[in-house]
Amino acid sequence: MPDWFFYIIAAVLAAPVIAVIALVHSIQLNKRLRGVELKLAMLERQPAPAVSSPPQVAARPPAAPPEAASTTAPEVPIPPVPAAPSSPPRASSPGSVPSFPQANVSPAAHTISFEERFGTRWVVWIGGVALALGGVFLVRYSIQQGLIGPGVRILLGSLLALALIIAGEWQRRNEKQLSLPGVPTANIPSVLTAAGTTVAYATVYAAYALYGFLPPAAAFLLLGAVALATLAAALLHGPALAGLGIVGAYLAPMLVASNEPDYWSLYIYIAVVTAAAFALARFRLWYRLAVTALVFGALWSLPGLDLFLLAVTALGAHVFHVLAGFALAATFLVANLLYGPRAAPGQMDLLSNLALSIYLVVATLLVLASHHDPAALVAFVVLTAATVGIAWRTEAATPSVVVATVLAAAVMAHWAVHERFDALIAPVGPTAPAIPGPEHFDYGPHFALAAFWAALFGIAGFLVQGRSVRALVPMLWAASGVLAPTALLVALYYRVTQWDRSLPFAGLALLLAAIYAVATETLVQRERRPGTMAAGGIFATGALAALALALTFALEKGWLTVALALMVPGAAWVAGQRPIPWLRQLVAAIAALVVARIVYEPRIVGSEVGATPIFNWLLYGYGVPAASFWLGGWLLRKRADDLPARTVDAAAILFSVLLVIWEIRHYVTGGEIYKPLRSDLEIMLFANAGLAMTIGLEHIRVRTQSIVHNLGALVVAALTLLAVLANLIAAPDLRFSITPIGGGVFFNVILLGYGLPAALAITLALIARTTRPLPYRIVAALTSVILALFYLTLEVRRLFHGPALAGITSDAEQYTYSTVWLMFGIALLAVGFVLRSQPARFLALGVIALTIAKVFLFDTANIAGIYRALSVTGLGVVLLGIGWLYQRVLYPQAAAPADGG
Repeated sequence: MPDWFFYIIAAVLAAPVIAVIALVHSIQLNKRLRGVELKLAMLERQPAPAVSSPPQVAARPPAAPPEAASTTAPEVPIPPVPAAPSSPPRASSPGSVPSFPQANVSPAAHTISFEERFGTRWVVWIGGVALALGGVFLVRYSIQQGLIGPGVRILLGSLLALALIIAGEWQRRNEKQLSLPGVPTANIPSVLTAAGTTVAYATVYAAYALYGFLPPAAAFLLLGAVALATLAAALLHGPALAGLGIVGAYLAPMLVASNEPDYWSLYIYIAVVTAAAFALARFRLWYRLAVTALVFGALWSLPGLDLFLLAVTALGAHVFHVLAGFALAATFLVANLLYGPRAAPGQMDLLSNLALSIYLVVATLLVLASHHDPAALVAFVVLTAATVGIAWRTEAATPSVVVATVLAAAVMAHWAVHERFDALIAPVGPTAPAIPGPEHFDYGPHFALAAFWAALFGIAGFLVQGRSVRALVPMLWAASGVLAPTALLVALYYRVTQWDRSLPFAGLALLLAAIYAVATETLVQRERRPGTMAAGGIFATGALAALALALTFALEKGWLTVALALMVPGAAWVAGQRPIPWLRQLVAAIAALVVARIVYEPRIVGSEVGATPIFNWLLYGYGVPAASFWLGGWLLRKRADDLPARTVDAAAILFSVLLVIWEIRHYVTGGEIYKPLRSDLEIMLFANAGLAMTIGLEHIRVRTQSIVHNLGALVVAALTLLAVLANLIAAPDLRFSITPIGGGVFFNVILLGYGLPAALAITLALIARTTRPLPYRIVAALTSVILALFYLTLEVRRLFHGPALAGITSDAEQYTYSTVWLMFGIALLAVGFVLRSQPARFLALGVIALTIAKVFLFDTANIAGIYRALSVTGLGVVLLGIGWLYQRVLYPQAAAPADGG
């Protein structure tokens, strides 16, 4: 090896030595300055002298200690101490916890103009960047033109870096003498030193990666030496140098690139730079510097990584980069761990979780891009386990456990949904028995990995309960312990069964539900600690979710909907026995899930509903959930009529209504519930069913006083009224139809469409006498009377015309209409007298008035012979009888004066 090479090594190593010496002197000067500031603060805290006391001379700060004065360090002027603020500064208490501070911007002494800012600051910063880039580009130009050889290039780069660093240090020491008074200037020493360290990084990297002058060990030592020099220089020059130097170091490999990149060299270099950046950020508490290094470190993992083609160039080097970055972040950035900053107990540190999460994400990308290569997968497993261990050690990193859980589930889901067709092709020929089959080759490792992750997150999530003084910590651990096993089980189930039934997976889900239930009960029985009850609620949620999965794995088609609905009363009962947070909300969430299920497919089982009326899949798919929701709502309302209870009650009403609607549609259409068909029979059935459900809801709402039952009764009543109106509109079509109506003389479609709804409507009016306002009762009674009139009229026509109601109306038929209407009015009037109901009597008088109008306006003009005389005579007798009843029964006091007179 030529002699000049040793000079290069000595020149490069001289930079960190000089920087370390300068660092030592700077630390001594900083100690002296802090001592002066502390004594000034103590003097400021002394109480002010009384008015009567003579003025005192302000005490001077004591002189520096002899040992400090006798040092051989060069004399550096100490800047004057700024004026004391209005309130004395508070010294850090012994219990104070230092961490990465937020940036505080003090108000400027005077307003800085654009010209002043541009001329004194911006041009300096831009000049420093240009100086560094110019050196790199000059080297690149000389390489392209072949002006100088590789050895000379490296020598010149080293000399340039050393010259810039020396110039920066000289400028720092003489900055006060060279600066203009009253003019704020940018930190020129920092800019020069940053440019020098950047050129030094690029020079060492080029000597190793481009020209092969250095073996890996020597390159690593030299890069470490440059990193140490940057660290030492930044400690003297401030965060501006740190930012410029670190950014320049990360950009150096991009500027001095090679046609054949060496990823191992690159990532060794990145690791050294990252270590220097993290160490500097930690010991100076420079938050932005740490974030900058994290971002650049993550971006440098992207070269050679192709997520679309599922390929990674130099996977081993990428794995080293991720592991090294994660280890450095854990060493320097995670609070309360190794050399990390301090944080209060239970405090979540943003930087700690950001650092761990970034490298977890990068490791996940490696696994996905390499299609679960063993090396990438092992690295990711190591990082997830390390994350759990770190969060176990320090609560500041607890949120990163949830990130690790989500990413582990994502990795397993990616494996589940992406088939490897090469692994699915069975081998043939004489070597077939010796080659493992696809299932053993493809499933075994991931089954073991899923079991490891489930145990890791689940056991840790339970054992950590009760350790923290902050409720959020155990809640995050519990969420991780529930999410990981559940998600991993779903991924395995899909990969193996493709959503088909599987009793083994159902057994695993039941086992998981039992474990979560035991964890819930254990936490409930424990002494109350912050977050314990909430964590118990999360484990209870996991138990119900695992139970739902067991039902999903074991059942098919509509049975899953039935099984999920059956969970509602069980969960509601548990919520009544154990007031665990969120459990009532979880019951409502299950009900909402079942509702979403029928929105996706109202038939529940698709086209396989069955053709049998009533006893088909609609009865099971809607009837069982409706009954479950009614029971679940009742159990929840025993404790409180809150939002969860109302949600379940609303679901119960919805399923009951839909059950009736779909069963009617199924009966009318012969099983094709989506078939577009307008049928009078369907409308009649809807009217009867709606009235019956309204009566039932009226009974329930009176007992429960629930707003949901009250609103449900009103909505169903309104929809039923629409069905009744449609039924009445269809009556003329029925009257003049030549198609025979079904049934006998009295038990026929007329009874179904008008007689039965009339009876139900008057029943509703009687039930609502004391519970609903008068307009509601009037509408119900009026609906009943109108339906009854239609029934009597059509039934008379059925008696005269037979099954086909079309035909000419005779005088006898017209007389019968009047007689029947009048008898109906008299009966209704009697009911009003017995019940002392004025609305009923008014309706009766309305029917009688309608009969009077028919007799005088129609019968006298269109009916001839005996029927005309009977119609008028009968009407007169009835009217006299009605008058007598009113005078003698209802208003006897009003009739007495008339008799006497």
